[in-house]
Amino acid sequence: MSVRPISRRTVLRGLGAAVALPLLDAMVPSGVIRGGIAQAAQDTLGLAAAAADGVPVRMAMFFLPNGMNMQKWKPGGDGTDWELPPTLEPLAPVKQDLTVISGLALDAAKAHGDGAGDHARSAAAFLTGAHPHKTAGADIHLGISVDQVAANAIGTQTRLPSLELGLDEGQTAGDCDSGYSCAYVSNISWRSATVPMPHEVNPAAVFDRLFGSDDDRAATENRVRRLRERKSILDFVSDDSKTLAGRLGKVDRDKLDEFQTSIREIELRIDKARQQSAQPVQPGMDKPKGIPEDFGQYMRLMTDMLVLAFRMDLTRVGTFLVAHDGSDRTYRNLGISEGHHAISHHGGNPDKLAQLATINHYHVEQFAYFLQKLKSIKEGDRTLLDNSMVVFGCGIGDGNRHNHNDLPILLAGRGGGALNAGRHVAFDKHKEVPLCNLYLSMLDRMGVKAERFGDSTGPLAELS
Repeated sequence: MSVRPISRRTVLRGLGAAVALPLLDAMVPSGVIRGGIAQAAQDTLGLAAAAADGVPVRMAMFFLPNGMNMQKWKPGGDGTDWELPPTLEPLAPVKQDLTVISGLALDAAKAHGDGAGDHARSAAAFLTGAHPHKTAGADIHLGISVDQVAANAIGTQTRLPSLELGLDEGQTAGDCDSGYSCAYVSNISWRSATVPMPHEVNPAAVFDRLFGSDDDRAATENRVRRLRERKSILDFVSDDSKTLAGRLGKVDRDKLDEFQTSIREIELRIDKARQQSAQPVQPGMDKPKGIPEDFGQYMRLMTDMLVLAFRMDLTRVGTFLVAHDGSDRTYRNLGISEGHHAISHHGGNPDKLAQLATINHYHVEQFAYFLQKLKSIKEGDRTLLDNSMVVFGCGIGDGNRHNHNDLPILLAGRGGGALNAGRHVAFDKHKEVPLCNLYLSMLDRMGVKAERFGDSTGPLAELS
């Protein structure tokens, strides 16, 4: 007897809580997962762009500040005959899911007569491909970012058109870099030429956004009650969860159990961060406000919630600001007391170059954690990483020179089978192939047709 598929939009509900589900076998009509994309799959899954197994494609962009120690970043060899350089060694478990791209340029981040301010231009242009109007006042002007182009086209398919996350609080006013507004330095996602998209830095706030209901009052009551009674979000949807489990086969029940366990584990980590916030701090130090004190724990917690958002199909578009460009964060946990920005101006000093490489390696370690999480989650015959495209990079190459060509750019995932990964694609750095050509290629694989984006000259045929 045939079983009626469960809707991909099934949500477990309770007082002020809504838990969207990951893709289960019971959600896909028989034959669709292994039979390619049929119209039935499009209708059932509500897809804008789909992988070869009928699952949506996601995109995310991670931005890092201050450039890299390029000698430790750039791979030796190209094509499929390449080796991971020291900075990228943490990515060994996902090497075959990576495309390292060398030689791309971000022309809009150059001065073009505006003088100093490379950090502001690097962040502002990274996802927009637009040159910022130099001002420290309210008359900011830039351009829409590629994530928002995608969100405008496919955002109606999900509850959240896009998700903006970061580890540095954003600013919208003031002079943050040689006459450039703080809005340029602090934001990588832009809704329009004059409106940046604010990013969320508080893990608890992100969690509430992912699991809150559309009823604001009920969602607030839920949050207050959860904190007061130390309950899990899963306690509020337990009745729906039990009913659903009764309709599932063993494989799907195991998936549901693992999924709920991952939610509870994140809740416990958020609760631990809250408890840290309640502890007294030394005079002159800021309270973490629910943010883990350890940078690595903080970044992993935030990336875990991006994984959940993609897994539950709450959004298919995300951005992640690791730090604002020009950040002078210290990494004392790595034995480094000088600020990141100061170190990036290494002047060829071997000690500073070694410290910069250590910071770069540390950031890559956290990114590797995120990618391995994506790779561990099955979606039909593929993984969540297979069905994603994730950019990780900077708008500056060498922080000492502030160059905006030959940028350090990674592309992880296979875009639902449309990307040929496991390679180093090396362009001639002197030809300055636009970074926006990569974004044009990604938009196409998201089902978003665009003739141009930023200063693009055409999609990168080398990715297929």
